[in-house]
Amino acid sequence: MANKKQRLLIISLGVAILVFLFLWTYKGDRIEKNIFSEVHKGDFEISVFTSGELEAKNSIQILGPEGLRSVNIYQIKITDIVPEGTVVKKGDFIATLDKAELGNKLKDASNDLQKYQSQYTQTRLDTALQLRLARDEMVNQEFSLKEKQIALEQSAYEPPATIRQIQLEFDRTNRALEQSRKNYELKKSQYVAKMEEAGASLSQALTSYDRLTELLQKFTITAPEGGMLIYQREWNGKKRGVGSTIGVWDPTVATLPDLTFMNSKTYVNEVDIRKIKASQTVQVTLDAYPDKKLSGIVSSVANVGEQNPKNDSKVFEVVIKINEKDTTLRPAMTTGNKIIVNKLKDVLSIPLESVHNLGDSVTYVFVKQGLSMVRQEIVAGETNENFAVVKQGLTGTEQVYLSMPSKPESYKLFRLARNKKTF
Repeated sequence: MANKKQRLLIISLGVAILVFLFLWTYKGDRIEKNIFSEVHKGDFEISVFTSGELEAKNSIQILGPEGLRSVNIYQIKITDIVPEGTVVKKGDFIATLDKAELGNKLKDASNDLQKYQSQYTQTRLDTALQLRLARDEMVNQEFSLKEKQIALEQSAYEPPATIRQIQLEFDRTNRALEQSRKNYELKKSQYVAKMEEAGASLSQALTSYDRLTELLQKFTITAPEGGMLIYQREWNGKKRGVGSTIGVWDPTVATLPDLTFMNSKTYVNEVDIRKIKASQTVQVTLDAYPDKKLSGIVSSVANVGEQNPKNDSKVFEVVIKINEKDTTLRPAMTTGNKIIVNKLKDVLSIPLESVHNLGDSVTYVFVKQGLSMVRQEIVAGETNENFAVVKQGLTGTEQVYLSMPSKPESYKLFRLARNKKTF
């Protein structure tokens, strides 16, 4: 009986100890729910991750027709275009442009050409007729003058009054002949000028008609070289296709990229752009081929930011040169770009989730201490996407909690030795 009581006492004591340990370990804020992490010691990589898109380093632009501005056409719609990714040869059909506006201008030019051709013909006929009449009048007066001269010669034996009368007729006819000659020269100059004006108008109308006719033929776009067709992107990232508009200041219909050398074009927000420099190493991944790993370097960083079309933030264009030559790479493939901005050797680091702040002056972590935990002040350094460097406050042997308890102020805060003060 005594042994039975003794066993019950031992069991009761064990249960009490377990309850005590349970309450001690998981008091107040139920610490059992907290997950802890080891303090990591080693190299620390600081990087900026961005999404980008592959593009050829060099490409041939397929442009709309030149000369649109000269005929007062500034925008044209694409009415047909071959599918993106089509492999074309030089001279193959690429696209057609809307010919409606140019067709109307060509119709007007044709009407003008017919009008000026008629005017030129009419002017030429009027010139021939009027000059012929002037020449006939001049010839008639020359004959009349000869008659007057004969009459004057034969009047030698006539009375003086008759001779004077014949002389006056001769002089009058002579003056009329001189006036006819001058009038003929004036009419000739006048009609020559009219012919030149009509000819110039006709030539201008013909030139305009020929230019529009030649321009109309260029509304059928063909490949300047062989290659894989890639649609041109608008400023907002949308690809140009059927219904898209090209203009005199941005006439590119599509491109023929050189797939030998590829870039990844990405945009970095204004907060991180100060970290990005040319020649930094980049680790590149492809959404299309998750297992494929590429490398690259930052080749250029824009000095001027631009508006992100998806939100109100400012972004800066960054171009990354891909080191590898890979036949599977295609323009417009989505890339993940991990830009390595710095590497620190042999440092302590902890997850960002474990770092907390007390006001603006104290940074601390919850450190496992036996069966409980305490707050330990630290001096944090550089950070990356997931971790922060610890400059002071930890030795590397601790375990830090990733979550904050419900009453963090109830845990003892150990300040760094410089303050000599514990709360």
